[in-house]
Amino acid sequence: MAENVTLARPYAEAAFQLAKSGNALTAWSDVLSRLSAVAARPEMEECIGNPRLSPDQLAKLCLEVAVSDSAPDLSADQQNFVRVLAENDRLIVLPEISELFNQLKHGQEGVRDAEITSAFALDEATLKTLVADLERKFESKIKVTVKVDAELIGGVRIAVGDEVIDASVRGKLAAMATALKN
Repeated sequence: MAENVTLARPYAEAAFQLAKSGNALTAWSDVLSRLSAVAARPEMEECIGNPRLSPDQLAKLCLEVAVSDSAPDLSADQQNFVRVLAENDRLIVLPEISELFNQLKHGQEGVRDAEITSAFALDEATLKTLVADLERKFESKIKVTVKVDAELIGGVRIAVGDEVIDASVRGKLAAMATALKN
């Protein structure tokens, strides 16, 4: 939802500045991903929407759920960040904060996100070659997300930022249909 992104942007930027000044971009990214997963759980969404729970109780609950045996404790800045979100009724936008934070982090590191959609699962060698070609084309590191969509019939569709490379059979058929209509 666009409204959630608007609400999340200043918090993502503040978290990014804190992380950058503390030289802890990766740690913050990991913590925000964990907190995002916590906030997106239906049980937590129900708690966030419960007017009987105070902001302090919500922050404490969120922090307790985010810390486990396999996940390290949150730093003082990260805990304060959660408290600020709870006080301002913004815990619900943690998924958007995490996503915006990662975009800022990738921009800082010169990394671009790419989504590769293929008609069939790609083997490791093909994916490696494709990523190397994309890195050469876009002159930056590429972080890929791979999806399989049988409706493409064959080939791949690649989205890097707002640029789309459609080398799928479905895309080519659509282009031919458009050309024939004209």
